[in-house]
Amino acid sequence: MFNKVLIANRGEIACRVIRTCRRLGIKTAAVYSDADLKAEHVRLADEAHHIGPAPALESYLNIDKIISVAKTAGAEAIHPGYGFLSENPKFAEATAAAGMVFIGPPPAATRALGTKTGARQLVEKDGVPTVPWTHIPSDDVARVEETAKSFGFPVVVKPSAGGGGIGTSIVRRPEELPHAVELALSLGKRFFNQPILHMEKFVELARHIETQVMIDRSGTAIVFPERECSIQRRYQKVIEESPSPAVSSVLRTQLADASLKIMRAGGYYNVGTVESLVDRCNNFYFLEVNSRIQVEHPVTEMVTGLDIVELQLRVASGFKLTVPPEKLRARGHAIEARIYAESPETLLPTGGLISEYREPSGDGVRVDSGVANGYEVSSHYDPLLAKLVVWSETRDQSIQKMRDALRDYVIEGVVTNIPLLLRIFGHKTFLTGEYHTGTLAAEFVQNPASPDAPLGLSEWWRFGR
Repeated sequence: MFNKVLIANRGEIACRVIRTCRRLGIKTAAVYSDADLKAEHVRLADEAHHIGPAPALESYLNIDKIISVAKTAGAEAIHPGYGFLSENPKFAEATAAAGMVFIGPPPAATRALGTKTGARQLVEKDGVPTVPWTHIPSDDVARVEETAKSFGFPVVVKPSAGGGGIGTSIVRRPEELPHAVELALSLGKRFFNQPILHMEKFVELARHIETQVMIDRSGTAIVFPERECSIQRRYQKVIEESPSPAVSSVLRTQLADASLKIMRAGGYYNVGTVESLVDRCNNFYFLEVNSRIQVEHPVTEMVTGLDIVELQLRVASGFKLTVPPEKLRARGHAIEARIYAESPETLLPTGGLISEYREPSGDGVRVDSGVANGYEVSSHYDPLLAKLVVWSETRDQSIQKMRDALRDYVIEGVVTNIPLLLRIFGHKTFLTGEYHTGTLAAEFVQNPASPDAPLGLSEWWRFGR
């Protein structure tokens, strides 16, 4: 196992990795920007190093600076967390070139599976179902209307690279295409330097189901219980649960088999997640691969009792996976709610100084956070404050426990989405489990911001390549 790990991230995921390292006796080095001098991850780590100004491009996305700091700190490995540089193969290569271990997949696997186009071409060779799709270079946009008509409206138009819903539009009529194309091309160029369109048939009333896979360097693999991630705003998840209330045992097996096939085809090792859409007839379609640890990994940890960060560290150290099969069957039911500093009406980010902060606690209640009293919520980064996760024997019990925990959560000085979460967890649509990816916007938000509203750093930092 490693003696010291540098964590190339901030906020709750940096704190999360530090806690596991501390339990395993691994020393940690944190990095921080000007805006994060007094952040929790800086306080928790054994040592912390300044890497630049507040803008992510000048700090958390600065590969050369992070590698230099890691060398100075004497780190043997780098954990990228999620977002920022976590899915950037150049960062993984720079880490290896500096004589350190990248705690994640090999660069070749990230390149093979990291774009919507490349991943779908790869998985289709192995017979994994996908919705009709194509990619269109910026110099051939004349094909857009013709392709959309061949797929049949509605269609989805988005940049080929990136994730998190950036530049994504659902187009229901031909006259909506020009705006969607302009948005996708401009944001694809601005944020990912790839002005290429991705278009696919839109699956109405779909559910977003994901399957997490862990593979060691020898090829031994495990597949975790699925996660239901259909409660989303602006194509980003808000609530996750495991197991899904809509996945049958047959579909569960199909998803697990397909996910493992996809990861093996990409030459993958360490942890990764395959995301799929499931339609009303229980047909599933490959969506994309997240080649990193997921924001919502605590849901899986709560139903399995496993520490996924520990597994990441062990696999990166060269250890072989030895997980008892019974650990890979969901025990009870877990739900995660993301606590954002954002308006519960518009779902747009807020900011300010947290004047009072108290987390809920109790049996089966877990909070992964990166904030405390006196924390300044910066507009430079994602507005995620914490993840509230609960576990009980049944789904109904977990929902009630979540509602109680949300009422006990105290965050003063900053507007949060807790009122919205309470509405969701008390609504019959969620209680019955009969929801889909459009449910939040359709039933729970009175004045949602447009999905293509202007995006600031707080909305795209985690997807920088």
